Amino acid sequence: MQEFRLPDLGEGMQEAEVVEWLVKPGDTLKLDQTMLKVETDKAVVEIPSPVAGRVTEIRVHDGQTAKVGDVLILFENTTSADGGSSKPSQSVTSGSVAVQSKNFSAPNAVTQTPATKQRVLAAPAVRKLAFELGVDLEKVTPSLPSGRVSIEDVRTYVEQDKASTLPSTSSTAQVEEKAAEQPVSQAPSAMMHKIEHPVTPVQDERQPLKGLRKRIAEHMERSWRTIPHATAFDEVDGDALATLREALKPAAEKRGVRLTYIPLLIKLLIPLLKEFPIFNASLDEENREIVYRRSYHIGVATASPEGLLVPVIRNADHLTLIELASNLEHLVEGAKKRTLALSELSGSTFTLNNVGSFGGGSGTPIINYPEVAILAVGRLQDKAVVQQGSVIVRPMMPLALSFDHRLIDGAMAGAFLARFKELVENPQQLMLDMV
Repeated sequence: MQEFRLPDLGEGMQEAEVVEWLVKPGDTLKLDQTMLKVETDKAVVEIPSPVAGRVTEIRVHDGQTAKVGDVLILFENTTSADGGSSKPSQSVTSGSVAVQSKNFSAPNAVTQTPATKQRVLAAPAVRKLAFELGVDLEKVTPSLPSGRVSIEDVRTYVEQDKASTLPSTSSTAQVEEKAAEQPVSQAPSAMMHKIEHPVTPVQDERQPLKGLRKRIAEHMERSWRTIPHATAFDEVDGDALATLREALKPAAEKRGVRLTYIPLLIKLLIPLLKEFPIFNASLDEENREIVYRRSYHIGVATASPEGLLVPVIRNADHLTLIELASNLEHLVEGAKKRTLALSELSGSTFTLNNVGSFGGGSGTPIINYPEVAILAVGRLQDKAVVQQGSVIVRPMMPLALSFDHRLIDGAMAGAFLARFKELVENPQQLMLDMV
């Protein structure tokens, strides 16, 4: 018997939630065949089998959380990754497991935990739908050959349940016939009695804080608890930026790239971060040192079905506008599908949050730890403004710059925003610093 334990997936991860097993006891696996998906605070990661052999037991089931080193699955008559056959009763797998093109070493010792009760096989989306509809998955008959319950199975169960609770046509007719036979003289008497309908107490619903939402909560708590936040607000005339984007969109589309405002804003941010290097820094809290980052990895807050993710455009200062737009398109799509690698979701030095893309006019962003600042840009919309004594309508974009008050004061934040406004209102200055 051979055990496989949850490996260290990097980025300081201590635990992961099992999203879905793609195998079951009795299945025979090939070497490197994908066997399960786990969710960390960064991404959904596919883990391949480190051996070839038969699955005898699964210890941590869908929806449960395992710590690094916990036994996930047991194999029998396996072949290790180096080609050698394992012996019965062999304890722990050794070596490394390839996860999304990166090797992670598995721990060498662990205390085994008793096997848990087998849960109904269903994907997270199915469990979510069942929870919302109040359906007990154990009562649903699976239609898939693997024995998994599908979304269609849940919906079919609900429809059948509704049909079984509706009175039949014949029963309804009998009730109406009996009512017609009642003497007319009884009607006033019946109306004198108040009909009491018992009120069923409404029960609150509780749902565990888990998955990506749990990781987001932990990250926000750490950021808010560790960093003394302050926020500076302003707004900028976005007419020149909108004009530039409209002029460049046709050329970008010919290259198969969709040009949004974010690549343009990133291009404007790079010279600004070089001019104000403290905004691209971090604080080494243990050694009490300011670390000035010489690489410019820009995080872009992106909405996913489970919550907000921050994919990272690495070395943004070395990319053309088209390359920025293409990379961003890939990252946003991957964030929505939760298919990004860990390296694409970590290591940012400054974060840009386009709250306008979420439908928001403005907002106060929370710093993405361990960075020292984050810039939120709101929706571009027409506003009445005063220019040279006259009230005119201009497309204005709200700005909110949150910063670490330990390293940055209000005057520096104001200067940063003033310079950013100048660049946004005169984006042709990009030509002067184009790579």
